[in-house]
Amino acid sequence: MHDIVFHDEPWLLALLLIPLVLWLRGRRSVPVLLVPFAAMWHRPSAVAPARWRTLLATLALSLFVLALARPQRIEDKREIHSQGYDIMLCIDLSGSMLAEDYEKDGERLNRLQAIKPVIQAFINNRPNDRIGVVVFGAQAYTLAPLTLDHDWLAGQVGRLKIGVVPPNSTAIGDGIGIALTRLEQAAHEANGRRLGAFVVLLTDGSNNSGALSPQQATDIAKSRGVPLYTIGAGVDGVAPMPMLNDKLEPVLDNRGRKIYQNMPADLDENLLRSISDQTGGHFYRAADTRTIESAFTAIDQTQKIEFQSKSYLLTTELFPWLAVPGLACMALAAISGRPRMVRPAALPT
Repeated sequence: MHDIVFHDEPWLLALLLIPLVLWLRGRRSVPVLLVPFAAMWHRPSAVAPARWRTLLATLALSLFVLALARPQRIEDKREIHSQGYDIMLCIDLSGSMLAEDYEKDGERLNRLQAIKPVIQAFINNRPNDRIGVVVFGAQAYTLAPLTLDHDWLAGQVGRLKIGVVPPNSTAIGDGIGIALTRLEQAAHEANGRRLGAFVVLLTDGSNNSGALSPQQATDIAKSRGVPLYTIGAGVDGVAPMPMLNDKLEPVLDNRGRKIYQNMPADLDENLLRSISDQTGGHFYRAADTRTIESAFTAIDQTQKIEFQSKSYLLTTELFPWLAVPGLACMALAAISGRPRMVRPAALPT
């Protein structure tokens, strides 16, 4: 938004006085000196008519009055107060996430296929949050740092697949540790505690590798005041797991159908409950697609906080745009009022 403002209030009164002064000047009496035979000496003058000189001088004076009022063009720049969290999604990409114990619309889905659209919907439903993603298997990596570009982030989640990280084991502690590192923001900390941030951990297994134990990672989260929300994926008991080749592709029989084997559930529910309870988060058991969606919906309903925002004005001084034309008009009036030097004609003998 652009506005033009004048900072000196009397400028309008001064502008209105100019026509009054001109009117009074026109009514004053002018002394006249009569010179006999003056018409014989008259020659056409190069002086501009008095009316034009008066008009130029009046315009110059008006522009000066406006310039001295210090006009400015103001562009209002405001950052709207927004509510939001910084969230790190910590997603398990170990090989067991290929177990097909989920179903939607009569079609069997593996655990990764079931959670990806739910995560994408969660991202899209929180437009004011900065969200990042950490993935882990035998090792943990940052897939995306905290960002408000949710379209790009949803695209990254859509391209997730088993094999992005070594899938042969599950390093839950390392995954949490990397996520907490990505949440280190000095501007959002008070007394060593992180404000307005939490981690969502989704896994289907138990910790069996990594440099950082889950309890060590939990202690770090507690000390920084970062809640950990944990989601346990997969059914209890055994789940149908497709046999895989070296490229992590399903092995097919002679009829082109997947060959399955039963895989016992390995979810450490007690660990996930402990992690969430110690940090002030919550544990959710996601045994099917409906409970996965309800878990993310419950997290989405977590109260948002308001961060301080700034507002400021951008101003452009318009003084030169009035003063320079005013000077030009005044100079033109002065030049046009000067008579040219003409050689006097010889007097008749």
